[in-house]
Amino acid sequence: MALSQLTLHNFRNYPALRLKAAPGFIVFSGANGAGKTNILEAVSMLSPGRGLRRASLRDIASQNGPGDFAVAAQLNDVHLGSGTSVEAPDRRKTRINETSVPTNDLAEWLSILWLTPAMDRLFTEGASGRRNFLDRLVTALEPAHARNCARYEAARRERNRLLADAYPANHGWLEGLEAQFAQFGSLVAEARNRMVSALNERLNLSDSSIFATPNVHLADNKLHSERELLQMLQQYRPADRAAGRTIRGPHRTDLVVSHTAKEQPAEKCSTGEQKALLFSIILAHADLIADRRGSRPILLLDEVAAHLDPQRRAALFDKLAERGGQVWLTGTEPSLFSDIPDSALHFEVSDGSVKQRQL
Repeated sequence: MALSQLTLHNFRNYPALRLKAAPGFIVFSGANGAGKTNILEAVSMLSPGRGLRRASLRDIASQNGPGDFAVAAQLNDVHLGSGTSVEAPDRRKTRINETSVPTNDLAEWLSILWLTPAMDRLFTEGASGRRNFLDRLVTALEPAHARNCARYEAARRERNRLLADAYPANHGWLEGLEAQFAQFGSLVAEARNRMVSALNERLNLSDSSIFATPNVHLADNKLHSERELLQMLQQYRPADRAAGRTIRGPHRTDLVVSHTAKEQPAEKCSTGEQKALLFSIILAHADLIADRRGSRPILLLDEVAAHLDPQRRAALFDKLAERGGQVWLTGTEPSLFSDIPDSALHFEVSDGSVKQRQL
């Protein structure tokens, strides 16, 4: 999977931008605030979800523009596009080869994984961030997971609305929603379980000499079959009605990561160790995608080089070069990328201006 062209319209600090891309490394260097991460965010908007910043659509649109934005890319002979319109700035629209499609359909064409500085807090903050991370990993491996998550969440929200209603709920409607909740909830849980099992197998094969080897598993995930979920909803309906929300289910699942060698939970590891655990997960998962889908995912690595010592940085670049695929990186100094192959594309970013650097 490799984009050959990226085009931005009214995206963050880019009124208009067109970049030629190629397989391999694509490096953006420049001062903080110049707009490097904005380019990686634009690529991330070619996948389901809210992108690597999880920003609102209105925040993504250029402050000096009319209120819309667009991201377009070329993938072989396929044209992908996503964005908003001036008339509907809060509604995201997606097109594939000029045909309007649900945003979740992007996962059928592209697998995109990313690491950002904000993810350094993944193991110490709330479970919702880890669930989002988990579901991105699953969707990159099984594209249908994005649609199943959306349908599950829609059923859960509507059930919550009925439970919170001051008047007795329509039981037929409620039972229908619970059937959908159980159907899609079981599909979500089963896909998560498959991914975690496969990821652990891949991690056990990984080289632990550079980055720490993690172990991953799911917490609060005991009830996951369709029958079990439906029984749970019926059993706890009075408690859920009192709370005004669905207390149990796959939306409560947490991703638990531990440092295998130290037998220590990730949240108790040092910041550097947590970063290393994330690197290991992303690299192993990229290998897993390559095995399962026949091509490597696009990797977006935001400011990762600055957090590694020269030895680990060189080792990371060697591993990425060995495996192939398209890797987009940002950093403040071009010197951080001196160990990247000469075939890499290098761009200098300054106040929304992007110029290719000739080495």
